[in-house]
Amino acid sequence: MAGQSFLQAEDYPVTLERLNIPESDHTPAIRLFTVRPRKTSAAARPVLLHLHGGGYFAGQPELTATQLCQFAQELDCVVISPDYRLTPEHPFPAALEDAYTTLCWIMRNADTLGIDPARIGLTGESAGGGLAAGLALLNRDREGPEILFQNLVYPVLDDRTVTSQPDASPVGGEFLWTRTSNTFMWTALLNPVAAGSADVSPYAAPSRATDLSRLPPVYLSVGALDLFLDEDLAYAQRLIHQGVAVELEIVPGACHIFDQTDTPVAKRSIARRIDAMKRGFSL
Repeated sequence: MAGQSFLQAEDYPVTLERLNIPESDHTPAIRLFTVRPRKTSAAARPVLLHLHGGGYFAGQPELTATQLCQFAQELDCVVISPDYRLTPEHPFPAALEDAYTTLCWIMRNADTLGIDPARIGLTGESAGGGLAAGLALLNRDREGPEILFQNLVYPVLDDRTVTSQPDASPVGGEFLWTRTSNTFMWTALLNPVAAGSADVSPYAAPSRATDLSRLPPVYLSVGALDLFLDEDLAYAQRLIHQGVAVELEIVPGACHIFDQTDTPVAKRSIARRIDAMKRGFSL
């Protein structure tokens, strides 16, 4: 799949590069996949921090290289995606700390990267969407750099989905990502903490957070047949109730990772996300 993405990515007028955040006393080295427009810019560009999906146990930034190239071109921004540590070898909070390390590294290296540190956006799909939501919470609580928006695509938000009763829909969560998949993911991520227990951190499962105030505006997209539909809707509603600006897209007839296909439905959804991110960057 990554090879196919790269082949398609070559159609975009962008430059693909791999960078590394050096190892420190507290963090391992982190490989970064970066995409930037090929054309020169006199002004510093906005930066989009992307967190890939894969259930926390699989995947890499290059998995969605085509979309990242499209983002870089249409938003005229630099896209940076860390190859964060995966489960089961590295349970929570490894991936989250890698994401936060990347965010801080971007700020420190803004001049070298040619980006505007006052224009940082956040995006992620599936597990990466949950990781992005967790990063927004952690960054707020650590008083980190300002993030302009969160683009959350069918995000993983609530470990309690694995312990709740099946949805009334006979087809919800039956395609591509099932309750069995979800149970494996949460078990590996939270180890040794049990999914559904009172000890689960809100940074791992953002739906657990009681305080959702002062978070960046959210654009959330999810398919009507996705297992995560209910938890995503509940999270969006709570964000709204606590004063966070939310745009919500529910895609009829769409299951998990529906946008990884070359279909009109996927293209329309991606276009709407790009429009939302343009507004987030004030483009």
